[in-house]
Amino acid sequence: MNNPSYFDAVHTLVGGQITGPTNGPVSGYKFLDEQTPPTESAIQTKLKDLKNTYDAKQYQRDRIYPPIGDQLDEIYHKGIEEWKKTIKAVKDKYPKP
Repeated sequence: MNNPSYFDAVHTLVGGQITGPTNGPVSGYKFLDEQTPPTESAIQTKLKDLKNTYDAKQYQRDRIYPPIGDQLDEIYHKGIEEWKKTIKAVKDKYPKP
């Protein structure tokens, strides 16, 4: 997921298909008959929640482990202890908050 946008907040609140500008306003969106446009307050609250969730997972996006094929190759050629060192280096560089 990319950094959440106004559109993401509206889509999360409404569900289903909608069209409109990435950064609002809600009046620029086209809703289906059964969809109720959310209030600006609800959109801003949802957007804040989505951004908080996105920010809380930054360490997960930063942690880039070697591709699984390379990991398996390392285990095969160098052994499990060397593989553990490789993984630990990533974990040490990007600790959980």
